[in-house]
Amino acid sequence: MHRNNIVFIHLLFWFYIINQGLFPLYTGQLEEVYLAGNKFLIDVCLKTILNMISFYLIYFSFPYFLKFKNLALTLSVAIPIVAMVTVFRTFIEFLFWKQLTDLPSEELMFKWGYTWNNLRLVIITGIYAILIRFTINWFESQKLKNELINRQQASELALLRSRINPHFLFNTLNNIYSLVYRKSDEAPAAVMKLSSIMRYMLSDASTKKVLLEEEVEHLHSFIELQKLRIKDPYFVLFEIDGETERHSIEPMLLIPFVENAFRYGSRKHSPGIVIRLSVTRKTIRFEVLNYLKKTSATQDEDGSRSDLVNIRRRLDLIYPGKHSLLIARDSETYRIILEINN
Repeated sequence: MHRNNIVFIHLLFWFYIINQGLFPLYTGQLEEVYLAGNKFLIDVCLKTILNMISFYLIYFSFPYFLKFKNLALTLSVAIPIVAMVTVFRTFIEFLFWKQLTDLPSEELMFKWGYTWNNLRLVIITGIYAILIRFTINWFESQKLKNELINRQQASELALLRSRINPHFLFNTLNNIYSLVYRKSDEAPAAVMKLSSIMRYMLSDASTKKVLLEEEVEHLHSFIELQKLRIKDPYFVLFEIDGETERHSIEPMLLIPFVENAFRYGSRKHSPGIVIRLSVTRKTIRFEVLNYLKKTSATQDEDGSRSDLVNIRRRLDLIYPGKHSLLIARDSETYRIILEINN
């Protein structure tokens, strides 16, 4: 918990305690004898100071009591401390009124009631001290727990991203190698697209959010690189409905769905992959459909399932409760529909 919040809690507590002490004055329940010579106000100030001593003695010693594993040992230490604070309070209070006031001698006679009253106040302030200290410790432990969770999630998210990027890079490098080997005129443009994508992955993709239009531009470059090894220029149909400039998205989020479509999809249809991105004011809807290969179905299914687990985990970390992912598969097609609510 932030230090300013802790100070505020303490100030609020003492404001409450002082007002409790002044309550008889507010309600007019005091007799004139207590108002004469500011006797009542002096008594409130003295008790407040003694309550502060009791409170902070227990407040700062409470963490040390928590280290004791044995209840009997804790009580054997706590009870003498409470007794000493009670005796100290009683002595200071009695000495103050005896030495610094002109009260009648019959009012300055020691009574055991003073001790019991101080014991009651020590116990009450001690309970408040423990409750406040426990509350502050709980908030601090929750903050630490949340920080650890966030760090763990950030590490897990980085790991999930690292599982996506090498797949794409190796496939693209193989494609460019093939173009260079064949001395294709498309090789320089492919290298430039790869350079642009790597720049995106190393800079923009390291941030938490990017503009959706940047992700779409990156997606276009990715598709063009993948199409280098496909003869049909109409193999991929990519449709966009809505304005992408006003939305942001987790970087490198859409690529895995398209990559899976290329990796496990059949090339015997035109178009073989259909991609639709629909954007409204509150929703981003991304749909990818591809036709399935007839061979190695089991292997493709296992790989796709593994990729899907990683994607779902990533979505759960980034958009908890704000997304839906639908997977539909039949004998010929494989379709994913991702919706993200802003």
